[in-house]
Amino acid sequence: MSHPFPPPSFPPAAGAAVATPSSLAVAWPDAARQGAFDAWLAPLVGGHQLRPETLRPASADASFRRYLRIDTTLGTSCIVMDAPPDKENCRPFVQVQRLLADAGLNVPQILAWDEAGGFMLLSDLGHQTLIELFDPDKPQDAYAWYQQATDVLLQWQLASQPDVLPAYDEALLRRELALFPDWYLAKHRGVTLDAGQQATLQGAFDAIVAHNLAAPQVYVHRDFMTRNLMVPVQEGAPLGVLDFQDAVYGPITYDIASLMRDAFISWEEEFVIDITVRYWEKARKAGLLGANSASGWGDDFGEFYRSVEWMGLQRHFKVAGIFARLTLRDGKPKYLADAPRFLNYIRATTNRYRQLGPLLKMLDAIEGTEVPMGYAFGRV
Repeated sequence: MSHPFPPPSFPPAAGAAVATPSSLAVAWPDAARQGAFDAWLAPLVGGHQLRPETLRPASADASFRRYLRIDTTLGTSCIVMDAPPDKENCRPFVQVQRLLADAGLNVPQILAWDEAGGFMLLSDLGHQTLIELFDPDKPQDAYAWYQQATDVLLQWQLASQPDVLPAYDEALLRRELALFPDWYLAKHRGVTLDAGQQATLQGAFDAIVAHNLAAPQVYVHRDFMTRNLMVPVQEGAPLGVLDFQDAVYGPITYDIASLMRDAFISWEEEFVIDITVRYWEKARKAGLLGANSASGWGDDFGEFYRSVEWMGLQRHFKVAGIFARLTLRDGKPKYLADAPRFLNYIRATTNRYRQLGPLLKMLDAIEGTEVPMGYAFGRV
């Protein structure tokens, strides 16, 4: 989950790139890291026509990596990934970048990579993320963009092959769910669950995992949302895709749930269903939902949508826990401000399914808030 910064203005380059130390405009954790970066960048300046004096932050990331932007003498720019090797492994990024590129998606090109040092030079997909175009009160303005986003998603899913990416299996699903009681409830809310509450939570988690594992398996971006989709610089070009290094092979329902129940923007249920049903129709025609789905989702949108909701529950619990961890462990409190959005998603879904009624009651007692009314489909 990245957070872009607006681009500053720099005077145009006059002739060759200035040999100013590249790291003067950027804060570094220590002199050794700064020196390593300067030594890595220096031989790249001429070949890529970089202007080191223009180096500045491009985005902040929820992980330990960060992104910097650097201009070129051609009037374009590149992105530098700073990923300390003791904290971040860039190999998954490189692997998934190749898979996405081979599938025809618009992703950053890797121009240079120092694996040992944890530095990478990437092509720049632009300054504007998709979420910056949207107003939650004007879904009609977002409609065409979401159609493009689901087209990109289907293109990625159609390239899927088993045994290439890590499996989004039961163990991983449960590790992610555990972030909610461990970080959100225990550490953030200071709640110690009694035996009954633990049983309620465990029963709900068991049901969530069972629903998720029943889905057809495809490539899963794992953070496919509007903040990680870039508005194309050239008209008619496809959306750019970022933040893909955590991709796995797992439930087809995950990325559409991530897109429509966004971490940073919420839409009315009518709009969510409209986009999801059109995605379902396209996935059906593409053969992604059919004989390989024991649930019959290819014939019944209601079944598919319910499965998206159950997949969304897993993500909502996970992200609420991650946001609490980012605040308490990593000193990044801005994320936790969006935690109520996920609790609202959770309540809306648990209010819809009788099987999840005890979980809803428990969460409502912990949060001390009113339960929202159900939306489509009623309680089932």
